[in-house]
Amino acid sequence: MTKRVAIVADRIGWEERQLIQSAPALGLEVDWVNDESLCLGHPDTPSVDQYDALMIRSRSYTRGGLIATLAEASGVPVLNSAGAIHACENKLVLRAVLREAGVPVPDFRLAVSRKDFEKALDDLGLPVVMKPVYGGMGKRVTLIRDADLAHSVYDYIEDLGHAFEQACLIEPYLGGGSIRCLVIGEEIVAAAEFESAGADWRSNAALGNQSRALAHDPEVQKVVDGVVDRLGPGIYGVDLFKTPSGHLVNEVNHAPAWRGVASTTGVDIPAAVVAHVQEMLA
Repeated sequence: MTKRVAIVADRIGWEERQLIQSAPALGLEVDWVNDESLCLGHPDTPSVDQYDALMIRSRSYTRGGLIATLAEASGVPVLNSAGAIHACENKLVLRAVLREAGVPVPDFRLAVSRKDFEKALDDLGLPVVMKPVYGGMGKRVTLIRDADLAHSVYDYIEDLGHAFEQACLIEPYLGGGSIRCLVIGEEIVAAAEFESAGADWRSNAALGNQSRALAHDPEVQKVVDGVVDRLGPGIYGVDLFKTPSGHLVNEVNHAPAWRGVASTTGVDIPAAVVAHVQEMLA
């Protein structure tokens, strides 16, 4: 019998469309279920009981984590796990759990006040990067090169209305390139190196930066293996910085975009995702 999987998301993007179109030929039925229509909470999860598993692809990490938690509690297999999503949704939590597990991450300071911010600048020196604890796709990530700009930027942060928006990580600026590793199950199925383009210093696949395929690198593999050991098998976008002392994990995305990596490497990523789901449900 063909297994049925629901992509739980607030919209259908390129990646979701590729999965839905490719899955039937590979022996899997994949539907989109709007994450705003589930109304979970009933122990029998009537809105998803027709599916063998849920693949959480919500753009909102918080929403995805809540849905995954309720689905798991009702016995519905979830990809990725609720624990992994909750770790990934908060940059501070992710850094803490990875560092505790021995996975290398950049030095950082948490700033929840101007005193914190000023102390972080004293500790780390300029230039630094300030990024929100919650957020993705390079949004609100700011490179601070001088002290005058630093205080002006923090004036803006103080004006944000909610405390969770004011919480930021301050970290040393490590250069303009990054590596995106797409992990499916426990394996790196594709990897690409992204470089900042034009006047934008940020290297982020969502920003359309230039990229090149990355050959197998044992050091990269070791770092990514550490991430998977801590978070569990799943589908992740693991972003690394390359530094003179080795590779550092910048972020882990629980619902990664892969269009850029796919176009750079030529890997059939939907087929790899379907194979992993079928193995999980076997």
